[in-house]
Amino acid sequence: MAFTILDAILALMVLVLGVAVVALAQRSARLAEVNKGELEAARREAQQILEAARRQAEAVLEQARAQLEAARQEAQHLRSSALAEAQNLRQSAQTELERLRQQGEERLRQQLREERERLQASLEADRASLKAERERLQNEMQATRAEREELKREAERLARRGEQLDARAARLDEQEEKLDALEKSLQNREAELAQREKQIELRLQEVAGMTQEEARNLLLSKLEAELEEEKALRVKANLERVRLEVKREAQKLLALAAQRQASETAAALAVSVVPIPSDAMKGRIIGREGRNIRTFEALTGVDLIIDDTPEAVLLSSFNPVRREIARMALEQLVADGRIHPSRIEEVVEKAKNEMKTFIYERGEEAALEAGVVGLKPGLVQLLGRLHFRSSYGQNVLKHSIQVAHLTGIMAAELGLDAALARRAGLLHDLGKSVDREIEGTHVEIGITLASRFGEPKEVVDAIAHHHDPENGETLYAVLVAAADAISAARPGARRESLEEYIQRLEQLERIALSFPGVEHAFAVQAGREVRVIVKPERISDAKAVLLAREIAGRIERDMNYPGQVQVTVVRESRAVEFAK
Repeated sequence: MAFTILDAILALMVLVLGVAVVALAQRSARLAEVNKGELEAARREAQQILEAARRQAEAVLEQARAQLEAARQEAQHLRSSALAEAQNLRQSAQTELERLRQQGEERLRQQLREERERLQASLEADRASLKAERERLQNEMQATRAEREELKREAERLARRGEQLDARAARLDEQEEKLDALEKSLQNREAELAQREKQIELRLQEVAGMTQEEARNLLLSKLEAELEEEKALRVKANLERVRLEVKREAQKLLALAAQRQASETAAALAVSVVPIPSDAMKGRIIGREGRNIRTFEALTGVDLIIDDTPEAVLLSSFNPVRREIARMALEQLVADGRIHPSRIEEVVEKAKNEMKTFIYERGEEAALEAGVVGLKPGLVQLLGRLHFRSSYGQNVLKHSIQVAHLTGIMAAELGLDAALARRAGLLHDLGKSVDREIEGTHVEIGITLASRFGEPKEVVDAIAHHHDPENGETLYAVLVAAADAISAARPGARRESLEEYIQRLEQLERIALSFPGVEHAFAVQAGREVRVIVKPERISDAKAVLLAREIAGRIERDMNYPGQVQVTVVRESRAVEFAK
């Protein structure tokens, strides 16, 4: 504003001076002609006027400068105060902004914390519900598995009972034949002895001059001693002969026993029941002129039995793998509803592929559980087939896993290779996976398979001698045999309770102790052997053979047991004297 006033004053002064100059010039021009004197006077007057105007302008300019300086100082003061106020306002605004920012951040953090806690609570609730649902499903699965295992145990118990009946029938037949032969031999011997007795009696009467009663007593005493020794020798010879003939007679006896007692065992081990929605489905399964059932049986190798059983058909086969494939295929056909030869062929092929995958998975699980690595896929597949194999009520795959664990523990304690021991224990019954399809014992088949897949010699030796460890070349065979006996003979392994197991051992000892001359009796090897300690002054070596046979016969008549029981009679004479 000060600068505007100054400019106006200067412009006014310039304007006044211009007007004055113009007026003087005009006046001078008018008066130039009149009088130069007047011109001079006018010039002087103009100069005076101009000088007065200059002084007035300088005064005005000085005043304007003073006002300008005052205005400048005032403006400087206003600027300083404005800057200070602006600085204060800026600082207060920054302080307020920082406070508001902190408040906003704190409020945002609080909201985030509350939202996180809410989400965590919701997540925990979801987890709890999922955990409860998972536990419920696991409980249901365990209950279903327990029911399945119970049914399986019942079937295996029936199978074991049938095997015991078969073995008992075979033993009874064998004993009957032996008794008939022994009876004939004794009759012949008695006839010979009677003839010889008459001759000796006549000779004694002639030579010795004894009475008949005296001769009879003397003869009977001698014959009794001779017959005792001869009877023992004959029994021993007959036992050796029976051992030599048992291999030749075993197949015939087993075949006869199987024909007489096969119904219960076959029903328990060779038949599967497949439910169907209605009896009308049976006609569709049979097909026109029986073409569906013929195709099914030809592709699966399993007999499909359709009888009067309501809403069910039967699958019969001694091969559990084939029977399981047939069951899977038939269930899928029944569920699909389309049953014709081409569809049957497609479903059976699909079931075979699924069974291969299932068997391989079981083998992998067994190897993982036993801690055995590096098995070739072919071995894993054969190992998985043991899932469908049982022996005396034991699942062979579970039995092999248990033997692997036991062998590894014993090997580690002895400082041997625990991994190699577990491998030998897991594969010791490998031959049982295909013993129904290949001729030979499971030991021979296992040796062939292990050698074909390049297993170490220790593993092959353990497979070859896990039933006769005395002939094994390595310690692993002995460990596998011990683990196999532990797994098979432990209480409950073969569907026998602990109480029955203890009662069986006690009964073995009671039977042995009931014979005269027996001092001690001990049931060992989980009831597979009973060792009898006799008094040497009462039982001779010859009578020990007869005593062992009599105890074995009593055990066969009075007890039920799996496998066989070895009776070992120990007669020991000691002479003790002290040097003083």
